[in-house]
Amino acid sequence: MNYTLEEAVKKYALPFESDTDFTPLLDAIGDAKIVLLGEASHGTSEFYTVRAKLSKMLIEQKGFSALAVEGDWPAAQRVNRHIKGYEEAQKTTTEVLKAFNRWPTWMWANEEIADFVDWLKMHNGNKTTNQKVGFYGIDMYSLWESIEEIIRYLTESNPTGVDLELAHKAFSCFEPFNGLPEHYAISTAHFPQACIDEVSNLLSSIRSHKDHYKDEREANLNLKMNALVAKHAEEYYRAMLQDNARSWNIRDEHMAEAIHEVRNHYGDGSKIIVWEHNTHIGDARATTMQEDGMLNVGQLLREHYQQGEVYAVGFGTHRGTVIAANKWGVPFEKIAVPPARQHSWEDLLHNTSAADKLFIFNEDNRQYFSPWIGHRAIGVVYNPEFEAYGNYVPTQIGNRYDAFIYIDKTKALKPLEVEETMIT
Repeated sequence: MNYTLEEAVKKYALPFESDTDFTPLLDAIGDAKIVLLGEASHGTSEFYTVRAKLSKMLIEQKGFSALAVEGDWPAAQRVNRHIKGYEEAQKTTTEVLKAFNRWPTWMWANEEIADFVDWLKMHNGNKTTNQKVGFYGIDMYSLWESIEEIIRYLTESNPTGVDLELAHKAFSCFEPFNGLPEHYAISTAHFPQACIDEVSNLLSSIRSHKDHYKDEREANLNLKMNALVAKHAEEYYRAMLQDNARSWNIRDEHMAEAIHEVRNHYGDGSKIIVWEHNTHIGDARATTMQEDGMLNVGQLLREHYQQGEVYAVGFGTHRGTVIAANKWGVPFEKIAVPPARQHSWEDLLHNTSAADKLFIFNEDNRQYFSPWIGHRAIGVVYNPEFEAYGNYVPTQIGNRYDAFIYIDKTKALKPLEVEETMIT
């Protein structure tokens, strides 16, 4: 029997009202090695709290080892060291999260994340070093900070080594740009080779000397990842003003590689949870992104691993409030999210029943969720007045995700007070 998309929604929607409603989703995840948890915005409280609840279940019931998030590696390392007890000076979780001081700070410096980090620290409290769950940032905007982290560590641990010399060369190459990526990007139009050799040589050298930095506090992983960030961030900023699709792909290829590195650190059998926006974790081949030559993390991981080893969960909402900004780099505000655009995925879900619901896509029903439909996406910059013609990605929902969690009405998350580095 064939079903229309509306009929399929009515037939296959599962209730999503209590913790017991997670059971069919956990069963469907099965033995997946990587679980990708999306979000339709970076500023919605329920997306964070539901992902945290599901992540706790994956950690406790299925033995997941680490969480990888769409955040900077150095700032996330502060959280990782905090929850694993690596820091001698005891800080509160709120103090640790203030390391996320780059705009948009609210993505990770918020009360919802603070509650989850407290849980992770408590969970790790009576575990051995190898059993402790980690927290890692897989984004690549921290070019300057990552090089500074490498210099700081090597100055303390290996002050006469060649890696420190290479790190200083890399830092000197970027120093004239005063930590402003756009200045470096503009300079590459006249000097296309720019700092390529410096960051490439640094990464190669650190990788070849990995045995020098082994310890129980992940020094080797930290050094390697910061060097990887420097190399890929340089490439990203070089492409940023020239080719939007290429710069997007560099970023998502970096995040996919970072996930591989974290899994390799924990071992072949390890399992990892990934928190990113739907536009990163949902397979780009099931959206119009592919027409623009863009790929993403969800696609790359599905292509790399066998079927069933990667499980992607999308999220969406019909209306509510959200934390965002109306322009890039300006202070955030709480913004009203209007009812979803007519004939969109979220509009369809609301009209069939104004209730939270869960969908699990499999070989029996995926075909019914393959028609193209607009699917809401809210970024860190959000202007509700553009809803009539923007903020929706044409999508084949059942091919983009393996499951979908819909929350009819959502509210804005609660940012912590952080003195942020503003971007102009």
